[in-house]
Amino acid sequence: MNWISNYVRPKINSLFSRREVPENLWTKCDQCGTMLFHRELKDNLNVCTNCDHHMYISPRDRFAAMFDGGVFVEVSVPHPIEDPLKFRDQKRYPDRLKAAQKAANEAEAMLVAEGEIHRTPVVMAAQDFGFMAGSMGMYVGNAIIAAAERAVALQRPLILFSAAGGARMQEGILSLMQMPRTTVAVEMLKEAGLPYIVVLTHPTTGGVTASYAMLGDVHIAEPNALICFAGPRVIEQTIRETLPEGFQRAEYLLDHGMLDRVTPRGKLKGELATILRMLTGQSPIVHGDLPAPDTIAPPAEIAEPAAPAPATEKAAAENTSGKQARKVEAKKAEAR
Repeated sequence: MNWISNYVRPKINSLFSRREVPENLWTKCDQCGTMLFHRELKDNLNVCTNCDHHMYISPRDRFAAMFDGGVFVEVSVPHPIEDPLKFRDQKRYPDRLKAAQKAANEAEAMLVAEGEIHRTPVVMAAQDFGFMAGSMGMYVGNAIIAAAERAVALQRPLILFSAAGGARMQEGILSLMQMPRTTVAVEMLKEAGLPYIVVLTHPTTGGVTASYAMLGDVHIAEPNALICFAGPRVIEQTIRETLPEGFQRAEYLLDHGMLDRVTPRGKLKGELATILRMLTGQSPIVHGDLPAPDTIAPPAEIAEPAAPAPATEKAAAENTSGKQARKVEAKKAEAR
């Protein structure tokens, strides 16, 4: 009995028990609630296949989709002092940084890289909202300056993807000073005659909107992105009025002249390359190379049909005498 209870029954239960499914295989859409399979969602650039809601995407995944073949080279960014104010709230600032680095698997809230999109050389920078809400600190300021300097050195356009909750409070006035620093970096690009395009993603708020995010030559936003300085709830509480539906969303701002384009994530690469090549006077984008035509041997010449051989004199004479004989026979038949 013990043998059956201790060995046979657990063995049978293990064979027919339901296996646990990993939790990261499915993602629920925040907008419509649809459960999306992780591979399908990744192939669609983290855009819901049911309602087209644009979800969070990391800068590294964005670069892999934007650059040709997913190939890019990271641009080094100088690291500032880690905790200049010795700030502490519920946690020490260095502890918060370590937790954010572990969660996002990135060193800081902005990634800078260089590469090509549709064979157009560019420098690209992207904020990571998953890293302390993409807050703008000294590192972010250093990253934008490094991106601008690299673009000027290589004479390439700069594309910046913004996503931030504002300035980083743990760095106090030092984070606010990144607003004029990044403005000077953008001015470097303008003096060099290089295009600066900003793609505003959800959400772009606070001091980021009040500085480098609104200084581009062209402003493009992803659908339904929240773009503002102060949020709608703060404004409603201040003015004590109900705001229009969709206030401070990308489509509303496009209708009121604050943006140039609202473009879905899947079409951004082609649109950015087209705009950049127009601004820099280059030829239209090349979507792909056609394979070289196969070497085909020319078709063999078709021989013309041989002309009938000329009749000999003898054959011609026989033919003539035969015709005359037939005529004579015909006349005799008529006379009868």
